[in-house]
Amino acid sequence: MRRLARGDRLVLASHNAGKLKEFDALLSPFGITLLSAGALGLPEPEETGTSFAENARLKAEAAATAAGLPALADDSGFCVRALGGAPGIYSARWGGPAKDSLLAMTRVHEEGGAALAADPAAWFVAVLCLAWPGGEDAVFEGRVEGRVAWPPQGAFGHGYDPIFIPEGETRRFAEMPEAEKNQVSHRGRAFGLFREACLPA
Repeated sequence: MRRLARGDRLVLASHNAGKLKEFDALLSPFGITLLSAGALGLPEPEETGTSFAENARLKAEAAATAAGLPALADDSGFCVRALGGAPGIYSARWGGPAKDSLLAMTRVHEEGGAALAADPAAWFVAVLCLAWPGGEDAVFEGRVEGRVAWPPQGAFGHGYDPIFIPEGETRRFAEMPEAEKNQVSHRGRAFGLFREACLPA
């Protein structure tokens, strides 16, 4: 598997400023210069995959091909057992056109109903894909188990964090400072695998 080297430029296949800031902080100690797909004017490909891995690969390969540079993409979501694994790859869409997190969390609560009350099991998944121009890629998956808790609480995090309590914790993700959450989160676990395999020593 190819590794990145210090001084390399890497495209983050995202137009999300918050995600760019998060990954820039993670990658800067390794001497990697991160560029966003948005800043390079790259279009956002349609996420037509049927899994987190397919969507991450689709985004990374599109950015790597368009920019002629290695590209990193992530796809992540929230899965609830009582909802058959939904919202899953459609997690962002559950918030409607405005990607309203409160709307998305309320849908989980209301559509889960009695089934969710009886079985609150849930999990977060994050998949990172590193793609190189020419087609080579590598995929890394992180997952964290836990349960849904209602109502939403906590001022940190984003998305479904205010209704998710990870296994072994009494606090929601949104009640954990970012550095602490990153040590146990799905994205933190996926990044750990990516770091071991692809970043300079």
